Amino acid sequence: METVWFALVAFMLGMYLVLDGFDLGAGAIHLFAARTAPERRQILRAIGPVWDGNEVWLIASGGTLFFTFPRLYAASFSGFYLPLMIVLWLLIVRGLAVELRAHVENPVWTSFWDGLFCVGSGALALVFGVALANVVRGVPLDSQGYFFEPLWTNLDPRSATPGIIDWYTLLIGVLALLALTVHGANWVSLKTEEGIQARSRRIASIGWIPLVLITLASLVATIYVRPKILDNYRAHIWTWIVPMVVVLSLSAMAIFHAKGKDLQAFLASTGYIAGMLVGAAIGVYPYLLSATTNPAYSLTVDNSHTGDYSMRVGLIWWVIGIILALGYFIFLYRFFWGKVEVAASGEH
Repeated sequence: METVWFALVAFMLGMYLVLDGFDLGAGAIHLFAARTAPERRQILRAIGPVWDGNEVWLIASGGTLFFTFPRLYAASFSGFYLPLMIVLWLLIVRGLAVELRAHVENPVWTSFWDGLFCVGSGALALVFGVALANVVRGVPLDSQGYFFEPLWTNLDPRSATPGIIDWYTLLIGVLALLALTVHGANWVSLKTEEGIQARSRRIASIGWIPLVLITLASLVATIYVRPKILDNYRAHIWTWIVPMVVVLSLSAMAIFHAKGKDLQAFLASTGYIAGMLVGAAIGVYPYLLSATTNPAYSLTVDNSHTGDYSMRVGLIWWVIGIILALGYFIFLYRFFWGKVEVAASGEH
């Protein structure tokens, strides 16, 4: 049952990064794809009906983690206190930027919030990548299952006292920023027309090249930092389907960018993000948080889960809740499907 919950938590985090990922990417290209005030409002209208709903997946993932793996929740939310506060403030900044920019009709006011929206979105994508890299690399857990990491130490990921930021976590952070930027550009080009669509397509096409290079670099770096990351792939031949999905998704993106097929390009970037996350989950399983101090201190699905009865009953309610959530999201995306028009003056 604990393996089932591991997969479900990974699924919810994947849904968050795929769905909220495109509006983070749309925010990151906000000042580059849009050149006029109406075009900037158009990008906001492309994500406006769904951006706050997408963040529900993040909250639900945290709640599910608390219920199913309380030891992991306690360790990570204390050890990653500073990064979590940074995430919280960046989420607040993005929300304020979206809601407040249209309250005063002044170019300085709107430019200020547009700049915060762009910077906040890009920084949030970077921080998420750094956080994921810390989970893959491991943290200095003690015998009680807790840890503390400074923001950075000597930037060496294999140091005895690693920091939150090192060259490996920065590399994965840049990868996350690039992936979500391309993903967001695909979404904006899907939802818009004319100049803003052309510029978004160009951003997605140009971003694809470094995305491929850094994806390859991240694979080599991950094997260096965590040599046993491929053990599950060696033990189970079917897991190699996941890297194949990543390669095919990257190839499909390039083809669809060249043909101007925006929906297919967006689905390809969705497949890439999902494939990378599933690949990471397979690589770290059964570890939830690896200890760089002593492997015996690591938190796994076996030593961190809640009671069996709670997991069985919780699964029933999770299924009910996820059916309702998926139904809501299907309705929302169908209702707001199609191209967005330039907003009238003063609208979001």
